[in-house]
Amino acid sequence: MDHPLRAELAAELHARPFLKLAESVALTHYAVYAEHNPSIHETVLRALCRDSGLPPPADGMTHYSVQSSFGWHLKWERHTEFSTFTFVIPRNDADYFSDVAIEGIPANWFEQIAGNRFVACRMELLSGDHARTIREAPSQWIDGPILVGSSVLGGGRAFCDWNVRADGFMRFLVIDEGFREEQGGRLLQRLYEIETYRMMALLALPIARKLGRDLDEIQASLQSLMQSMDLPGADGDDSQLLVKLTHLAVRLESLSGSGARFSASRAYEKIVLARIQELREERIEGMPTIQEFMERRFAPAMETCRSVWARHEQIAARIARAVDLLRTRVNLAQEKDVTRLLAGMERTARNQLHLQHAVEGLSVAAISYYILSLTGAAFKALHLLDIPIQPELAEGIAIGPVVLAVIAITRRTRRRLAKDKASDGRYVMHPLNSSPIHQPEHP
Repeated sequence: MDHPLRAELAAELHARPFLKLAESVALTHYAVYAEHNPSIHETVLRALCRDSGLPPPADGMTHYSVQSSFGWHLKWERHTEFSTFTFVIPRNDADYFSDVAIEGIPANWFEQIAGNRFVACRMELLSGDHARTIREAPSQWIDGPILVGSSVLGGGRAFCDWNVRADGFMRFLVIDEGFREEQGGRLLQRLYEIETYRMMALLALPIARKLGRDLDEIQASLQSLMQSMDLPGADGDDSQLLVKLTHLAVRLESLSGSGARFSASRAYEKIVLARIQELREERIEGMPTIQEFMERRFAPAMETCRSVWARHEQIAARIARAVDLLRTRVNLAQEKDVTRLLAGMERTARNQLHLQHAVEGLSVAAISYYILSLTGAAFKALHLLDIPIQPELAEGIAIGPVVLAVIAITRRTRRRLAKDKASDGRYVMHPLNSSPIHQPEHP
C-alpha cells in the first residue's frame, strides 16, 4: 500500500544519528573534499574497511557506522561535495590530542586522502577528575593566538583556537560539567560540523577575490564604452560599440559558472550559523564566544562573497541596459536612413509619373496623328469613288473626336492597370520600417 519512496524518505530522519558518549573520549575528524573525483569518497571508505578488517558498506550508502577491533568507532557520512571520517575511542589517560583515535589505521590509507584532506580536527571530551583538572587551565592544551570558549548546552564548556597546528590538526577541548545523555556526542558533532561547513563556505572566497579583479576590468571597459556612446559624432561607431558591448557580455557570462559555488557557500553559511545557535552559548569572562569569533572573522568573508556576486549581477544588468540603449539608437538611425531612402524613392516615382504623363501626351498626339492619317486616306478613297465627301474637310472635323477618344481610351487603360496592380497582393514598403508589409486583396 505504501509509496515506493516512503521507507527511504522516512529513514532519512534517522540517517545520521549523534554519537552516544558517556565518558571521556578522544575524537579525530577528517573531511575529504575532491572536486573533480567524486568516486574517491567510497573508494577511500572501502579501502579503510579492507585494510582494517571491517565489513564493507553496502553500495550507494550515504552513512556508515562500525566498531573496529582496534578499539575505535568509525562514523562515515557522504555529503554532496565531501565526505567525513570520524574516529572515536575512549580516553583512559592524560595524553590529550594524541593519535590514539586513529591507531591501527594503515599508513597507506592516509596516503590515499593526501591532497584531498580538507578538514582535520582532534577533539577531547573530558569528564570526572580529568575535567576538573583541565577546567581552570584550558590554555595548557589550547594555546593558539586567540582562545575562544563558552559555556554550552547548560552543562559544559567548549574551548578552541581555530588554529591549524604544525601537525595539520585543529584542537577542540570540551569539558563535561553535567551533560545529560548524548549531549556530549551532539556537542562534539556540532563543533566539527561548524568547522567543516565553515571551510566549505569559504571555498567561495578565493573565487570571489579573483572574480572581483575580473569585474574591475570589465567595469572599467564598460565605463569607457558608455562614455564613448555619449561623445558628439559617435553615431557612426554604433555598430563597433555594439560589438564591443557584446564581447563584454560574453566575457561576463563566462564568469557566471561560479554561481553554483556562491549558492553552495550561502547554504553552508546558514548551516554554520544554525549549528552555533544550537550551542546555546553563555559567556566565560575574559574570552570571546564562538559566535562572536565567527561574527568578527567568518562573517566578513561571507559578506565579501555576497557583495562580489551582487556586483556581478549589477554589472550584467548594466551591460544589458547599455546594449538595449545602443540597439535602440541603431534602430532609430536605421529608420531615419530608411525614411530618407523612401523619400528619395518617392521623388523618383513622382518624376517618373510626370515623365509618364508627358509620354502619354506625346503618345496621344502620335496615335491621334496615325488615326487621322488613316482616316484621311479613307476619306480620299471614298472621294475617288464619287461619294460626295471633301477629304480635307472631313479630316479636319474628325480631329476633335479622334483626340478625345484616344485620351479616353488611354485613361481607361491606365485605371484598369492600376486596379489590377492594387488587387494583385504585392508587397509595399512601410515608410518607417524596412520590412515588407503584405497588403491583402481588396474585395
